[in-house]
Amino acid sequence: MNNKLLAGFGRADVTPCMGINLAGYYQIRLADGVLDPLQTDALALAVGNKKVLLVSVDHCGLLVKDVTAIKAAITEKTGVPSNSIIISSTHTHTGPDTAVDHKGELERDYFKFLTAKMVDACTFALNDLKPAVMGWKVGNAPNIAFVRRFRMKDGYVRTNPGVGNPDIAHPLGDVDERVNVLRFDREGGDTIVLMNFGNHPDVVGGNKISADWPGLARTKIEAFLPGVKGMFFNGAEGDVNHVNVNAKDGDWNDLANDFDDVARGYGHANHMANVLVGAVLQVYDKVNYIDVDRLDSIEKVIDVPANKGTPEEMPLAHKYFDLYKAGRQDEIPFKGMELTTVVAEAQRMVELENHDDFFKMPIMAVAIGNVGIATMPGEGFTWMGRELKKEEGWDLVLPMANANGSECYFPTEDAYIEGGYEARSCPLKQGNAEFITEECAKLLRALR
Repeated sequence: MNNKLLAGFGRADVTPCMGINLAGYYQIRLADGVLDPLQTDALALAVGNKKVLLVSVDHCGLLVKDVTAIKAAITEKTGVPSNSIIISSTHTHTGPDTAVDHKGELERDYFKFLTAKMVDACTFALNDLKPAVMGWKVGNAPNIAFVRRFRMKDGYVRTNPGVGNPDIAHPLGDVDERVNVLRFDREGGDTIVLMNFGNHPDVVGGNKISADWPGLARTKIEAFLPGVKGMFFNGAEGDVNHVNVNAKDGDWNDLANDFDDVARGYGHANHMANVLVGAVLQVYDKVNYIDVDRLDSIEKVIDVPANKGTPEEMPLAHKYFDLYKAGRQDEIPFKGMELTTVVAEAQRMVELENHDDFFKMPIMAVAIGNVGIATMPGEGFTWMGRELKKEEGWDLVLPMANANGSECYFPTEDAYIEGGYEARSCPLKQGNAEFITEECAKLLRALR
């Protein structure tokens, strides 16, 4: 045996006070209750003098500049350098909005609270370091992730066209039902289970705080396996969600159509958590234990071209965006998800009108023995995750979306040609998904 790994776990409650604005939709939603608490979890890993922190937080998505500030606070407290810290948002759509530059006092105060709590979780994890062995395996979570982009019979492409829509011709893309599982068995401490699966946590809806199915899965795995701590890191999930457009009979249990033609319900989030936990239990006792004699990380900032509007497009973009800001969406001639799409597209053009020609995007790779992690600072399409998982020489690769930033969707080139919400709202030019994927792959290769 040549195992040198230490592992530690830390957790803090990051549930906000009521009245805070919730992230995830193009409308104001002020929190008026709590269905389940929000958490931040930290996994500290060490081999010799090298330490890495993997931090998961129940949040829709932290901007790069906010992640940078949080990382600086963690580094100041713990000494772990920024390029050895991954901060990944689970992407729950029933958590606070902390884009603090243009939010109110409540949101700004919450961001300070969130930062302090994430520092606490990392400190707890480092103080909890114990000798550990790591195992890995891949489970399967069927029928909870579905393609959400469709070609319609009129040739148009729609995102979330609604359950049973007779105008659907066929889906665009496919799903990845694989669940990556890492298990850390520690001497004198709880076992830590890390779950990595790509799908949208936008199942609950409404105005009540919830960690959605990722949080419910953590709670369930810990209840089912005493002495286990669960963590969740989202994978490439930009073009999939929980909506089965062919739902029938029992598929409709605990679901109801929401304002944007998306069927949602807390009971369905609970169902998804059950399936995810089932995927973990499929492999929990049969993981492949491997020696970890090295721990490494590498980070790079890449320039990705901005997707600005043309002079001809700007007048209508300003009109729609001004109506949206004034709360007069009913004057925009679209409904449901199509309304969301045109508003998002207009916002993209207006906000980029005086923007730099490039976005600076941080990407990162981590090696835990022969298990690799690749991060993307936004919502990668399923294709990106599949490609990174193919990288040769690794026992397992975990793609992590909304990690070290959450700037936008990363649609594939095909999606730009096809159209739909993700591509039309994306502030990055066509080709960004392929470019970011290759740059992440290069980092993984550099760690081989």
